[in-house]
Amino acid sequence: MRRTVRLFLGLAAVLTVAAPAGLAWAQAAPAPYDQRRGVFTFAGGLEKSLPAVVQVTTLGNSEGPSSGSREPKLIATGSGVIIDAAQGIIVTNQHVVENGTKFTVDMLDGRLLDATLIGADKATDIAVLKIEAPGLMQVEIVDSDTLRTGDVAFAVGYPLGLDQTVTMGVISGLNRSGLGDAVEDYIQTDAAVNSGNSGGPLLDSRGRLIGINTSILSGGGGGNDGIAFAVPTRIMMVVVGQLRDFGEVRRGEIGAVLGSLTAERARELGLGIVRGAVVLDVAPGSPAEQAGLRAGDIITRIHSRPVANAGSVLATVGVAAPDSRLTIAWLRDGVEMGGEVQVRMTTPQGVVMGWDRLLVRGATLAAASGDAPGLRVESVESGSPAAAAGLRAGDVIETIDGVAVADLTGASAALSADGGRALTVRRGEDEVQITL
Repeated sequence: MRRTVRLFLGLAAVLTVAAPAGLAWAQAAPAPYDQRRGVFTFAGGLEKSLPAVVQVTTLGNSEGPSSGSREPKLIATGSGVIIDAAQGIIVTNQHVVENGTKFTVDMLDGRLLDATLIGADKATDIAVLKIEAPGLMQVEIVDSDTLRTGDVAFAVGYPLGLDQTVTMGVISGLNRSGLGDAVEDYIQTDAAVNSGNSGGPLLDSRGRLIGINTSILSGGGGGNDGIAFAVPTRIMMVVVGQLRDFGEVRRGEIGAVLGSLTAERARELGLGIVRGAVVLDVAPGSPAEQAGLRAGDIITRIHSRPVANAGSVLATVGVAAPDSRLTIAWLRDGVEMGGEVQVRMTTPQGVVMGWDRLLVRGATLAAASGDAPGLRVESVESGSPAAAAGLRAGDVIETIDGVAVADLTGASAALSADGGRALTVRRGEDEVQITL
């Protein structure tokens, strides 16, 4: 054992001496070592970004019995980060500001400021606040597409009622999705993220913003199990830009109804892969049909990015500029095919009619099997209006505004009209009333 240690130390000494001549990269990228204190540290890169990380408090009206007080009650607390100091723009999570009527921001220097909500997007869990104050600091932003698994990462925020806290980990995965079929393309990290970290920044080793912490995967106790997810800056910047410009996010679409390729679906289709997006249906005349996609195709890559499931496609299409063209690759009967698909703006009604399926405000509908009347809900996108209304996969829609559902065409016409629609839904043995 002692001999092994001596050999290792001797090798380290040789490498140190040889570095100027044979290992120039060691000098070009030195370890984060503080010579004066004799410690390894990342403080030099992080300290300039910490003043840009804030605590966000959301206040709203109490839903309980009236106590005679009209003061807003505390709803939620989270974190946020200033990305534009001149305009006072803060990015946080949508779920941190949800249902709020008043917002305050605690600065690292002790100031407490009122904030205005510019806009929020549920599908990506991104919200934008604005404050007005002198002497603000902003974080530097880096393109998340430059990240590599194994990069060091830091989560900064105000967890569990504590003051500003920094935790360290690595990027443990990229292009993560599967928490739902919404706009998902997460950075996965094992840096400790807990309640209160939501909306806070995920920084690289130089203190630059790479993502916005949004959720954790917990074993059941609600604590940190070393798996956390952040919205990458690639998506964040597009969403923030649209919220600042329009107050809402205007997404693109290609006219395809998609589902995630699961192990069960892969077995049914006789495939040897379990990653991809299954084309369930294609709207006639849509960009997807013009690109050559058909029901049953498996999308494997889009815009040079691997497709894990339907969320991967939605994440790329949803942040693409209208009329832009995306390269796409798919499998059909085991043969790889490819082409380009043009992105168009989402229809205002949120209804896409396919050959035998209907995509309505995030829910995929098909004719109920057998002699049972109605439409079967095949899937519901996380964060969509259908999900917010309470629709679930497996539900059967029997009536729309009291009128029995006859077919997809009739349902499309009824659901395309503006305003809410009263649905009678059969869920197992129960009958449920839902407003979509």
